[in-house]
Amino acid sequence: MGFGFLKRGGSGADAGIPPERKASATGRVVAWQGGGRAVWSSRDVVSLTRAGFSGNPVGFRAVKLIAEAAAALPLVCQDSACRYEQHPVIDLLARPNPAQGRAELLEALYGQLLLTGNAYVEAAGLGGDGLPVELHVLRSDRMSLIPGTDGWPVAYDYAVGGRKHRFDMRTGATAPLCHIRSFHPQDDHYGLSPMQAAAVAMDVHNAASRWSKALLDNAARPSGAIIYKGPEGQGSMSSDQYDRLISEMERSHSGAHNAGRPMLLEGGLDWRPMGFSPSDMEFQKTKEAAAREIATAFGVPPMLLGVPGEATYANYQEAHRAFYRLTVLPLAQKVTAQLAHWLAGFDVTGADAVRIAPDPDQVPALAAEREAQWRRVSEAEFLSDSEKRQLLGLPPRPEPRHGADADSDEAEENSA
Repeated sequence: MGFGFLKRGGSGADAGIPPERKASATGRVVAWQGGGRAVWSSRDVVSLTRAGFSGNPVGFRAVKLIAEAAAALPLVCQDSACRYEQHPVIDLLARPNPAQGRAELLEALYGQLLLTGNAYVEAAGLGGDGLPVELHVLRSDRMSLIPGTDGWPVAYDYAVGGRKHRFDMRTGATAPLCHIRSFHPQDDHYGLSPMQAAAVAMDVHNAASRWSKALLDNAARPSGAIIYKGPEGQGSMSSDQYDRLISEMERSHSGAHNAGRPMLLEGGLDWRPMGFSPSDMEFQKTKEAAAREIATAFGVPPMLLGVPGEATYANYQEAHRAFYRLTVLPLAQKVTAQLAHWLAGFDVTGADAVRIAPDPDQVPALAAEREAQWRRVSEAEFLSDSEKRQLLGLPPRPEPRHGADADSDEAEENSA
């Protein structure tokens, strides 16, 4: 690693002095130290999202698959007494804001959580029932947490275009912002995303894709060597000859459109192809292994992503069931529980707080499991009806009314 400098000018004795070549004394050390060292992409949220989601098909499909599946889950709204078909919380989630429905809002929420490890929901305005008028998902890369003296967050700053808006969290139960984060063992305030865990595999997969593209641009074969065999006494090419040769190679013999074009060598030039082939490097196997690691980090069976070489599950149906049972349902249960707890703080009536949860009975991929569970519970004669309903996640059945209350109800029905 050295740069030669030609000493120009001067006269007399200086004219006969050969060119002076200067090089750094540490050039060889730096060159050897940097050789073979892996170069990784940045680990900030914006760079990871660009490289792992926008620029990687496996990461993109994994995030979309989880977010869309979780957002499409049917939700139930119930309290300790009954399950509601109509409720202000149901209406709010059905149309959280004028631009989004429930599926769009939840897909953005799950996407932010998978890409960054953090998701933020803003409450805009208050309605007559005490609930927010609108809900909005905010970008995690624009949000920063402000901790207080005790370590708990006291505010959040949302920065856009050089301007900041502060959400004050010291407003009692009606917090203007809901922060949902993934588990992070080394951070008290921010979550760890699957994208960060899969960052190394993302780099390997992207590098293998770039390698394959470079091979296609060079006629899908590794480059060879041009050996110069000039006249005796001339051991190297002149600068003009070298520049013309490089220009001719780039113009007429590089790229897929020049594949197979014969090469005309003159002036003592000889072509010697390299001795290895792309199959020797096994880049395709490396790329597939990296794709499986990305899928593993997100909890998606590689079979569902079309990654070859995966035989963990016997068939597609088993992989689909495992995907919902191990990845989609736990994520949806965590997010909806935290949303319900946050929205309960807006209830000014003091009524029993409702719970929001996905309904596994309406998930087609889990139909066989739920059918077997219902059969086992219904055939258990040692369980009462209330215990069976509790095991199946149903609220207790309302007790029948007796005496004067039952007579008044019957009279009301007859009059109606």
